[in-house]
Amino acid sequence: MTHISADHPVLTFINVFTVKPENQDRLVELLTSATDVSVRYASGFISSSLHRSTDGTKVTMYAQWRSLEDYQAMRDDPKPLPYLQEALKIATFEPGMYEVVKTFEPVQA
Repeated sequence: MTHISADHPVLTFINVFTVKPENQDRLVELLTSATDVSVRYASGFISSSLHRSTDGTKVTMYAQWRSLEDYQAMRDDPKPLPYLQEALKIATFEPGMYEVVKTFEPVQA
């Protein structure tokens, strides 16, 4: 379960893919398959959430990992590679590695 908190020490990846609208659904399928066949079984994997833009041009994956070492070990696994290689044929990829600094919630009246 995704839990976002500055007190919850995880490594967060926010990966933005840019895609033509006609390829957005295919990209979602590929990223879903890569996660289902391998990523979700990797040691240190906490959660991921897949988002698509309403204009069809972006797909964003928000993923949480216990550590950079765990993430790197998953990247060395060949199982998700065919899905990711196909994804990069139809989309460009802008990766980002983050840590949570602050979260905000509504003020209760």
